[in-house]
Amino acid sequence: MEEEKERSESEVFEEEGEEWSISEHYVRIPQDRIGVLIGKGGSVKAALESRTSSKIDVDSKDGSVVIRTKDPLMALRVVDVVRAIARGFSPERAFVLLDDDSFILDIISLSHLSEKALRRVKGRIIGKNGRTRQLIEELTGTRISVYGKTVGIIGYPEQVRVARAAIEMLVDGTPHGAVYSYLERKRRELQESYF
Repeated sequence: MEEEKERSESEVFEEEGEEWSISEHYVRIPQDRIGVLIGKGGSVKAALESRTSSKIDVDSKDGSVVIRTKDPLMALRVVDVVRAIARGFSPERAFVLLDDDSFILDIISLSHLSEKALRRVKGRIIGKNGRTRQLIEELTGTRISVYGKTVGIIGYPEQVRVARAAIEMLVDGTPHGAVYSYLERKRRELQESYF
């Protein structure tokens, strides 16, 4: 299954006179990303559970993931980490979503493209030896993953907005030089707005 699916539920429990709820979220990830989410000997799943005080169950047959936690906001962060891993990010790169509450995950769908156009567009986004993707990451301060029929972006909202615009320009066929000029201009604007 190419796109991950998600749904959420919440239950209220009473324990020792204190009422609390468990936030439960369901995500489906591609079959080939299940091993990455679990990690060698369960290390990635265990690290994610430990850092977020959550319980994660992964069905290795169909790729369904159930996330349970007492903190509904943390549950959303865990969902984003799982979605990032599902979209091709390494666990180390996906875990940055836990480091800063302002970080977001944005996913651009390329499913509207034919197989031939998809290969061409992915090549334009990645570039020779990964150079275009690397430049977009460096100039925007984001992390980018091109996987399947999607492009995932992790960063601060303004950084993600600029990276998304650059990627959409590449998808639309804008020459690389024009995209790099746009990114340089936006980087200067972002730096000036912070000082």
